[in-house]
Amino acid sequence: MHIPLKRGMLIRHQNHVYTVTSFEERRTGKQKATVHVALRDVRDGHPVDRNLTDLEPIEEVPHAVRQMQYLYAKGDDHDFMDTETFEEFNLTAAQLHGFEPFLREGDTYRVTFVDGQPLALDAPDVVQLQVKETAAPSHSVGGASNVLKEAVLENELEVRVPLFIKIGDTIRVDTRSKAYAGKD
Repeated sequence: MHIPLKRGMLIRHQNHVYTVTSFEERRTGKQKATVHVALRDVRDGHPVDRNLTDLEPIEEVPHAVRQMQYLYAKGDDHDFMDTETFEEFNLTAAQLHGFEPFLREGDTYRVTFVDGQPLALDAPDVVQLQVKETAAPSHSVGGASNVLKEAVLENELEVRVPLFIKIGDTIRVDTRSKAYAGKD
């Protein structure tokens, strides 16, 4: 069976733009096979499940990904500047999908554009941050093989880290779970 979808593809359905996260063919008994498609609304990140027949005809959304430099926050809005044209754009908290604590002024991020307007930030899964404060090893929690202590990072995020992490170390943090992901 030929499926006209690819993971990561942007499609328009009922005047919303979705990204295809996954799809699979399912068969039940003697019934005809159906293709279940998992989508994520690009504007607010809500997951949606549909059958391929509900989505047809598939309307792929033309889009561009541009490098944008983060400038500053203004309330719940965040200003970014295109690194090629120097044009400034405003992204809302919904377009950042919870990435606000990891934004650093001057850093460059990928932003998806549809119809010339910013749609969403393509947040990296892992970022590097420096440890600003850390608890003494005596304040640790966990079992004998997985002992962790509290640490405050440069962006004021609190995470649990292994005992060998000290002030000034650069660590990797998973942006989805806001958890320690390794040391650099």
